[in-house]
Amino acid sequence: MAESIETSIDAAIEAGRINGAVICATDAEGHFIYDKAFGARTLLSGVKVPQRLDDVLFLASGTKLITTIAAMKLVEQGLLSLTGDLSSVAPDLAAKQVITGFSDDGETPLLEPAKQPITLEMLLTHTSGTAYSFLNPLLTNWSQKFDPPGDSPRPVEEAFPYPLAFHPGTSWMYSVGLDWAGKVIERVTGRTLGENVKQSICDPLGITDAQFYPVTREDLRSRLVDLNPQDPHAYGRAVVGGNGDLNRRAQGDFGGHGLFMPAADYIKILHSLLANDGKLLKPTTVKDMFQNHLSQETSPGYQAARAGPMGQFFRVGIDVETKTGHGLGGVVTLEDVEGWYGEGTMTWGGGLSLAWFIDRKNDLCGVCALQPTLPDVDGEILETLKQNFRRDIYHKHAAWKEQQQTVCD
Repeated sequence: MAESIETSIDAAIEAGRINGAVICATDAEGHFIYDKAFGARTLLSGVKVPQRLDDVLFLASGTKLITTIAAMKLVEQGLLSLTGDLSSVAPDLAAKQVITGFSDDGETPLLEPAKQPITLEMLLTHTSGTAYSFLNPLLTNWSQKFDPPGDSPRPVEEAFPYPLAFHPGTSWMYSVGLDWAGKVIERVTGRTLGENVKQSICDPLGITDAQFYPVTREDLRSRLVDLNPQDPHAYGRAVVGGNGDLNRRAQGDFGGHGLFMPAADYIKILHSLLANDGKLLKPTTVKDMFQNHLSQETSPGYQAARAGPMGQFFRVGIDVETKTGHGLGGVVTLEDVEGWYGEGTMTWGGGLSLAWFIDRKNDLCGVCALQPTLPDVDGEILETLKQNFRRDIYHKHAAWKEQQQTVCD
């Protein structure tokens, strides 16, 4: 049995492994509610203040779900298609070739044209070939030779100039596909991704405290967890393990990682999808998001990644033996896990410290945002704390349901 949320988080704070945490969970009716802030955050002045539910957090890859919802809204409106060729909207993306190796002297990349066009569905499910360069040795080598790290902020098109890791629709690797999806959204609508998110997601749910990096609104900066003496530019260093390059080198709104928002607002998004209340998307669209969108051709690559050296990050707390696939927004379970996730649960996270899930079968959703200490972020303890959250919130929900039944009896 997992250690309780409260016990494990309090112990990690006492040991100096994290500064604090915010956890929010609820059911579709909003009857079961777990909202709790732990610990403290440090202001830029060095003063410590208690962690609050409305503190503004760096979502990192928690942004991907929100970008997916914004994209699916445009699919509903007929401005985009899940399976259509994106070359007319993103010719720069369509022009990318696939890297297959290097010449014998190691200097010249071997490239070949993509065998089929990239689609929005591929971008949303990490099957387009636009893998993160650090996850693929050929892309790592290419980047070292032709795109060395620099200090100048760059937009999506320039930030990810490298070739495709595989032919579109033939494999799976965690990717910058959602950053490209955000760019597609901007080009189709003529508005920034932030403006699209505000109109399609934040306004319908009454969310007012969201902004892509850099966070410039003073009312948000005063509650910004990642604005502190160890991260004076609010890059979100602690969330991604001490390196702030993702935001430091970003120009514009990055749909794969760039959003800041309180957990108290993020849970509103999770709840809307759980309840399928029609506020964000049509019920049929939400249902489709929770289906497995991997094909017979892409599934082997996904399963290999889950079982590989980086697999723990792609499994997000789920045993490798459990059958999973990938929906539109995150990993989806393809079978029940006894005492835990039901079949069709969607889950993902952000950086090393954020975890979220939506379990429509068992009527529960939740988000856990930990605040690691710098400079040495302890990834192992963060994973343990996230897993305690994922498991113990189910115990708390079950205990609550038993209590409600006792009252009714």
